[in-house]
Amino acid sequence: MKTIGVIPARWGSTRFEGKVLAPLAGKPMVQHVWERVKGSALLDDVLIACDDRRVYTAAKNFGANVVLTSSEHPSGTDRIAEAVEDLDVDVVINIQGDEPLIQPQIIDALAEALQNDSASVMATVIKLFGKDEDVTDPNIVKVVVDQFQYALYFSRSVIPYNRDGQDMSYYKHLGLYAYRKDFLLMYRNFEPSRLESIEKLEQLRVLEAGYRIKTVVTDVETCGVDTPEDLIKVEARLKELT
Repeated sequence: MKTIGVIPARWGSTRFEGKVLAPLAGKPMVQHVWERVKGSALLDDVLIACDDRRVYTAAKNFGANVVLTSSEHPSGTDRIAEAVEDLDVDVVINIQGDEPLIQPQIIDALAEALQNDSASVMATVIKLFGKDEDVTDPNIVKVVVDQFQYALYFSRSVIPYNRDGQDMSYYKHLGLYAYRKDFLLMYRNFEPSRLESIEKLEQLRVLEAGYRIKTVVTDVETCGVDTPEDLIKVEARLKELT
């Protein structure tokens, strides 16, 4: 089963324009992502899908396989779909271009989830909340799963509601996805769903359409970059790791 990792690298960002090329420890941030993803054991290829000639040129310069896509895409999912529609692949893994500390083992776990489970059209990563994390924070998406690790629902609210105050553990959703290519090309044409519009969570469109999302539990934390301040924190973390 041929599996490809795609890094959508959009130039525009409301809080941090051009962040994918922001210098981080002497390299563009997206290069750190690409180098880490290349450490995956189960990916047959890694592709950067960008919407700006500056990103395209930078990616070519550090040796990446890169494609220039439309700048009109409303989401990274649409950008990925354009990038892979003519490629001979079975599974596509969406790896965010602002995750310079991404761990290859998470990517491999996602690949395995779809390779080993024919009932799923998608897979994603979840993690138990840490004891110091605020489960009520609406910016941290929560998820509940069934006994087979399929997602039942995603929400910005605390789910499940702990009516009797039982001892509870909660899962948070990490924004990494794997898709079967044929489903990805179909999914991009789905109309936004009602629950998606209420929660502002795109993955609910899949559940509302009646499809299953397999979840993979990890104990590895991700660290995205949304602001210049985040970049400073990530650079400090990189220094700790070297």
